[in-house]
Amino acid sequence: MLNFSRITNKFVQEYIRMIFENFFADSLQLYLYYALAGVFLVQIIYFWGFFSNFAFSRKKQIAGSSLPVSVVVCARNEYYNLETYLPLILEQDYPDFEVIVVNDESDDDTTGLLNDISRQYPRLKVLHIEENKNFFKGKKFPLSLGIKSAQHDIILLTDADCYPVDKNWINRMQSHFSNPKTKIVLGYGGYSSRKGLLNKLIRFDTIMIALQYFSLAKIGMPYMGVGRNLAYRKSFFLDKKGFANHLKVSSGDDDLFVNENATRGNTAIEFAPDSHTVSEPKTDYDSWLFQKKRHATSGRFYKMKHKFILTLFPLSTVVFYGLAVAMILLYLNLYTIIIVATLLIIRLISQLIVTKNTMIRLKERNLLLFSPFFEIVFIVFNVYVMFANMTKQQSGWK
Repeated sequence: MLNFSRITNKFVQEYIRMIFENFFADSLQLYLYYALAGVFLVQIIYFWGFFSNFAFSRKKQIAGSSLPVSVVVCARNEYYNLETYLPLILEQDYPDFEVIVVNDESDDDTTGLLNDISRQYPRLKVLHIEENKNFFKGKKFPLSLGIKSAQHDIILLTDADCYPVDKNWINRMQSHFSNPKTKIVLGYGGYSSRKGLLNKLIRFDTIMIALQYFSLAKIGMPYMGVGRNLAYRKSFFLDKKGFANHLKVSSGDDDLFVNENATRGNTAIEFAPDSHTVSEPKTDYDSWLFQKKRHATSGRFYKMKHKFILTLFPLSTVVFYGLAVAMILLYLNLYTIIIVATLLIIRLISQLIVTKNTMIRLKERNLLLFSPFFEIVFIVFNVYVMFANMTKQQSGWK
């Protein structure tokens, strides 16, 4: 009777011997294999060591008291967005909250609109900035003004072109503050689904950014949030002197404050479907590119450990694909194809699984099949944005 286990073991041993005798006859080939295996391991660590923490996380129900909340919105020439979305904030199903809109030197009909809405909704408080007294750069002066004028300690931030997807938004975001140790809550702000490639690029980029900041927060390394859906305590903001340490940076009113002050013990994340906000995405490439360049200017001010972690993943991705192509071109044989193809397939499966589960948690759809292509596009695109920002300084907050 045949011993299949013994035959199989012998076959595997013979196969491995053939690979080492034929595939690694060239020392350069061996070094390239080690390098490819090394960056492959880095990629797998990111997918299954970092990103899986959020991709496979489950939302825990938090029972907390209903603390009073101040929602702060900054607006400049946002007449149509405020007319459409502000009532969705004012009509939240929550017992005790106010909405503060800081009208920052608008020269459209925003002022009249806000005055009309405030007569309809007593919860609305409007601050008008009529003269150029913005000693901060960008959005930080109007935002600081709105926070300081808030009656309540829990500050919930969103933008004028955003709207909560559910009337339970405020309740969800504030629930974490029932823990007195919680100072910052990171939420998810997505974009509306529209036709066209640009919309898919914007939404995919937003999902991947959320995957990164939620995942690192889950392992105790919070590094950023998005101003479209972010909460913190007013007392904490004032105690940390707000934006004082990065006044000269036009962007960063959301992520730099978090990067500077968020810790494992004081930061929570909220990604339940009824806690999301949605924004209208850019509809032309020039506007989106300008927005991306402006947001990217704050990244160089992150803590060194965060910059290292955020840089290593895309860098290892570039090196991984580069080495895979180089090995196939230099050593086009069966053994090369088998090893490189195996690593590529494992990485692709890991990427698709993590992306799919992230999309499920963030209630995003119709992007999974595009994700391998978009990933490569954004690696090239982000390198371009980095070099573009070295030659031109961004200003303003719109």
